[in-house]
Amino acid sequence: MGPLIGYVPGVYDLFHVGHLNLLRQAREQCDVLVAGVVTDEMCELAKGVTPTVPLAERLAIVDAIGIVDAVYAEDTPSKADAHAVVGFHRIFKGDDWRGTDKGDRLERQMGLLGVEVVYFPYSLQTSSTALRRALKLRDGRAS
Repeated sequence: MGPLIGYVPGVYDLFHVGHLNLLRQAREQCDVLVAGVVTDEMCELAKGVTPTVPLAERLAIVDAIGIVDAVYAEDTPSKADAHAVVGFHRIFKGDDWRGTDKGDRLERQMGLLGVEVVYFPYSLQTSSTALRRALKLRDGRAS
């Protein structure tokens, strides 16, 4: 059959322990791990937010920590497009997607491709959203 390829997409903006935990957990569940780093444009489309850290730097950071075997700049909203390029067998997401419309759509789409969706506990204590909010508060007080 060959190596089991895992795919863990994310923006990976303001890299934090939640990202690290997700990548470590995914690493344990596959032979080859590819991180899909969402482009600035896709982040703006999906979340309405421009990443703080530029794509090239986010790709370099995720690649440099030594957990993933490869990085991929995810430049379309469809995980099927990423699958066509990467050829993964498992996709890893935070469990905040489980039971949501977007999670259900992902499961249906991946199921048609024979890809297993694996959920990991979402890191509530730290998120890029919370970090951006804290930075805005700090900057507001400083001015």
